[in-house]
Amino acid sequence: MDVEQALELLRTGTIEVTGRLVEASNVTLLAEISTDADIAECVYKPIAGERPLWDFPDGTLAGRELATYLVSAATGWRVVPPTLLREGPYGPGMVQLWMDGDPTVDLIELARSDRPALRRMAVLDVVVNNADRKGGHLIPMPDGHVYGVDHGICFSAEPKLRTLLWRWAGRPLPDEAVETLEQLTTDLCADLGAALEEHLTVTEVEQTRRRVARLLRTGIHPEPSGDWPALPWPPI
Repeated sequence: MDVEQALELLRTGTIEVTGRLVEASNVTLLAEISTDADIAECVYKPIAGERPLWDFPDGTLAGRELATYLVSAATGWRVVPPTLLREGPYGPGMVQLWMDGDPTVDLIELARSDRPALRRMAVLDVVVNNADRKGGHLIPMPDGHVYGVDHGICFSAEPKLRTLLWRWAGRPLPDEAVETLEQLTTDLCADLGAALEEHLTVTEVEQTRRRVARLLRTGIHPEPSGDWPALPWPPI
């Protein structure tokens, strides 16, 4: 299904929980979502199941997941699967279309590869200040595309980039990325910025604009700063 069809299904479908992803640190439920016309699997993360964190306000992780989707959608890179916030069986939460990845792909080898989809993801992670890009958050598809999931700890106002995707550190940004970031600058000062402020603080949105401006000013993928652990733990 196309993106609009998927979002309509996520928005209006009936959610029936079928299981739980027990390795996740927050309550993460697998569910079937259906209307009279469509049916699919989705991930449902109720806000009530979010684990408190010392460096992110309580009850904000689902909104950060949606905010990352909104930025991803604005880039046109399809990094994040269709995502929205809605009421579910256990209260309001994040609902995201489930993507059936290729189980034969080695995720560590994938994270070390030079796929264009991963390079776009690396740029997006800088923009949203992703503090937890693990190998297990990569969903390689049979057609070669790679989705990224689990964006609850993004958009901190403090630098927190922590990722496996450092292979391009110090290298010039591709022309495609520069063009996309230039458009993102405009979007963040208009409707996208207003949409993000529904889920983030004004300061967090302003810092997002500054990260985009910094990428355009330097023209390179950033390198680890040394002020924050560069790699997530565990890496998968």
